[in-house]
Amino acid sequence: MAKQVHPISELEAKMKPEVLDAARKLYERERLNIKLGQLREKYAIKQSEVSNFTQTAVSKLENRKDIKISTLIDYLDSLGMGLEIRTYPKGNPVSAEQEILLKV
Repeated sequence: MAKQVHPISELEAKMKPEVLDAARKLYERERLNIKLGQLREKYAIKQSEVSNFTQTAVSKLENRKDIKISTLIDYLDSLGMGLEIRTYPKGNPVSAEQEILLKV
């Protein structure tokens, strides 16, 4: 029986490395926006109920392409959540060499 290749893996194999890298970076930015909305919804908080933010500001924040860390901290704090930012060597993301850069 022939081994099946996952369609995304097959597509990635055909892409130039720089194009694939740019696509992954775009994916991560979009993923953050989706996760922010999902996190808020998980705790059954409406956009209009996020303290220190208007409904319009929450909508814009959850769809923004670039978010200041200070704004992200304030938003998460309003949801009762903290934030941890870790660094790691790019070649080995599960490395023991991870460092906590920020934890609030």
